[in-house]
Amino acid sequence: MSRVLLAHGGGGEAMHTLLKDVFFAAFGTPACLEDAALLRLDPRIALTTDAFVVSPLFFKGGDIGKIAVAGTVNDLSVMGARPRYLAASFILEEGLETRLLERIVRSMALETKASGVHIAAGDTKVVQKGAADQLFIVTTGIGEVVYPGLSASKVQPGDAILITGTAGDHGAAILAERGEFGLEADIQSDAASLWGLLEPLYTSGLTLHSLRDPTRGGVSATLNEWAGASSIAIELDEAAIPIAPPVLGLCELLGLEPLELASEGRALIALPQKEAQAALRLLQAHPLGENATQIGVALASSSPQVLIRTGFGSKRLLDPPFGEHLPRIC
Repeated sequence: MSRVLLAHGGGGEAMHTLLKDVFFAAFGTPACLEDAALLRLDPRIALTTDAFVVSPLFFKGGDIGKIAVAGTVNDLSVMGARPRYLAASFILEEGLETRLLERIVRSMALETKASGVHIAAGDTKVVQKGAADQLFIVTTGIGEVVYPGLSASKVQPGDAILITGTAGDHGAAILAERGEFGLEADIQSDAASLWGLLEPLYTSGLTLHSLRDPTRGGVSATLNEWAGASSIAIELDEAAIPIAPPVLGLCELLGLEPLELASEGRALIALPQKEAQAALRLLQAHPLGENATQIGVALASSSPQVLIRTGFGSKRLLDPPFGEHLPRIC
């Protein structure tokens, strides 16, 4: 690797190679690779940070401001942490229209109210024209852990694998919005803050093993990470995986795997099979979880992998994505 490629930002194997060869080599390998860190200072505090460079800035179902809040809120939420505070940094390109910036900031304010998080600190930098693409946002979040112990390494054989809604909506929405293929599709991003949906799970007494929001690399990247970290296999039922018809049609037309497309308002959940129906009832009672369903099971295996059982009775391997079909989706 002599240069950074777009694939290195995609959530797949290329990104993990970059992390290992550059960042871990300098900073040391983290004890765990989760969506937020539980600080040794106080295990009740979770910390996460993320940069948002989505193009275009506005799309059906959201904008860069909405996902800058929701994305960080969700990284805390799937670690069992109630989002409390955000810090937001804005990198503005010279020439950005003020009305667009105001619209984005208002969107962020609405999303903070929806999630109950408070923007406590911020910073703004302006760079010369051509040095950035209009606007980048970096958000750092602090959360209060209410359900400790969740981890990608704790998925167990016999666990049910749930998803809280249709897969791949955000990635497909961005692809359609860019118009690079001359396609017209009415696809809405699923961008949303997940704390209100997930909090009832944490207070219900259910035994939760792992949660994750399948952003870059989609369902495929998340489940392959779980399989590797927990040394198990995951078998999915293709017929049970909820994919919106416009998303499926777009993927079939372009030859894409919908399970590799990002979601920005969904969660994957692993918990004991005997508790799956109780969890689904809680999820389906919330507007963001109306399409929640079980899509698979975790199996004991000496070969960590993700398999899909097709409608023909055969099985196919769902490999982890190498890079990203669509750069700058979040």
